[in-house]
Amino acid sequence: MSLLAFVLVFSAAVAHASWNVLAHGVSRAGYPFLWWGAVSSTLVWIGAVPFTGGIGTGDIGGFVLGVLVSSVLHVTYMVVLQHGYRVGNLSTVYATARGTGPFLSVIIAMVLFGERPAPIALVGVAVVIAGIVAIGFVDRAGAPDFESSGRAAARPRMDPGLLFGLLTGVSIAVYTIWDAFVVRAHGLSPVAFMVGTAAMQIPFYSVAVRGRWAALAAFGRLEWRRILAFGILSPLSYILVLYAIRIAPVALVAPLREVSVVLVSLFGAFALREGRPALRVGASAVVVAGIALLAV
Repeated sequence: MSLLAFVLVFSAAVAHASWNVLAHGVSRAGYPFLWWGAVSSTLVWIGAVPFTGGIGTGDIGGFVLGVLVSSVLHVTYMVVLQHGYRVGNLSTVYATARGTGPFLSVIIAMVLFGERPAPIALVGVAVVIAGIVAIGFVDRAGAPDFESSGRAAARPRMDPGLLFGLLTGVSIAVYTIWDAFVVRAHGLSPVAFMVGTAAMQIPFYSVAVRGRWAALAAFGRLEWRRILAFGILSPLSYILVLYAIRIAPVALVAPLREVSVVLVSLFGAFALREGRPALRVGASAVVVAGIALLAV
């Protein structure tokens, strides 16, 4: 991976971690937050489109089709993720999704795009994914499953979050591969592509929040600062990724962007005093080792 691509992806991870930290708690508000996020992302970045190469292509039909499919995939990802958080364990969903998504992206990129990363890079990918999954399961380490009677369950129950974590990981892989294909094939501007995708998500989320417009407006007035932070940093994180996949293999970019998981985990350990800081740091060190292999 070139130095420029590495810097782009790492910067994207920092931006992604930053908006998650700033929006901590609010992002779990569900569809109202997603609606405002899509609106703010569109309004904040649409003014940059003329200064970043327009849409990047004369094929308007290809651009529209690309962003329409991408918006459906991104909405599907968010819906599956939100449902997983409602029915399953948070750490299970998060860890499974963040491990499965990059893994599938690597496999699909190698099959469809013919990418052939060096063996040491593939080892780095495996190490990064292992560390990310370990971070997600830190909070579950050693926690037995008990029935309401207080006795250990006779038969271990599968967390339903596992299924939705896998489905979320599949969604991540599909939208990553599709976005990489469209941006590369049509030479689309990442900024215009991101703005178009965000704008086309608004109608989907509008259906989800219908009948709650007064509450939606109140939420916007109360949390406008965090919504604005999301509108700046969330698109920026993905714009940088889209620029990176134009010059670097998706098989390397997809796992490396998940470094944001490490940054958020360390913030939780040291700033929010969340549990098992030593295990969090240890798992983060594994990810850093994988990053070093990717850099080499």
